[in-house]
Amino acid sequence: MVAVDTPVRSSGTAPWGRGAVAPGDKVVLLNALASQADRFMASLARPDEALAVASAAVAVALVIVSAFVRTMIPLRWLAVGSNVGFIFYGLVHPSPLLLAVNTVLLPVNLWRVRQMVQLTRRVSAAADPRQLELWLRPYMHSQEFKAGATLFERGAPADRLYFLAAGQVELPEVGRTLQAGQMFGEIAFFAPDRRRSSGARCATDCTVLSIDEVTFKELVLQNPDFGLEVVRLIAGRLSQDVQRLQKSEPAAHGAPAAQPSTTAT
Repeated sequence: MVAVDTPVRSSGTAPWGRGAVAPGDKVVLLNALASQADRFMASLARPDEALAVASAAVAVALVIVSAFVRTMIPLRWLAVGSNVGFIFYGLVHPSPLLLAVNTVLLPVNLWRVRQMVQLTRRVSAAADPRQLELWLRPYMHSQEFKAGATLFERGAPADRLYFLAAGQVELPEVGRTLQAGQMFGEIAFFAPDRRRSSGARCATDCTVLSIDEVTFKELVLQNPDFGLEVVRLIAGRLSQDVQRLQKSEPAAHGAPAAQPSTTAT
């Protein structure tokens, strides 16, 4: 029989315990960290390296700040700043993935900032409330309707704003006929009960643009200044309607009592 030597396992355990890092490994880890720190400090002696590190630090800080920003335009500007910082860092410290991602995101963020700033400036410069629909047109959905088609009934929930691009639309309960180039349905859109005070029916073949509540809210959330300008323009339209009613009251009081009114209210 051949005797086989078997290793003898010590019953004792290492003083640092199972799963812990051995003292020798700790020394190796500390030396590696110290070497990286020395290399990093040496790289800061070069101006381009120091500027790259500073740009990366600023970019990270902008990303952190953006987590606390609620409005879209400041958020986009913070994203633009972080993109620039990461692009510079990716050029000095070659990082193809970091460089590619931020190079793609930078023009997208700049385009979105330009779009929202232009929208706010255009609405702010609108002296006539009727120009509101011109600024909302890019965000509206176009539909074709035949004569006699009903857009909405009286008392229906107001979930869309409308703009008449072509044709004529009748408001039966109000006794009005809208012409091309007019916006309608905006009052109920902001009314407390959100209900239509009048129906809308196509008197002729019509092309109607509309914007839904979700899209409109997104525009307001992205740029609160835009929402304030929209409210200002709608308030101006209401003020004009009130002034027209006040001017028509003297004529109505001076009219003969026996003459019936032909306008539905």
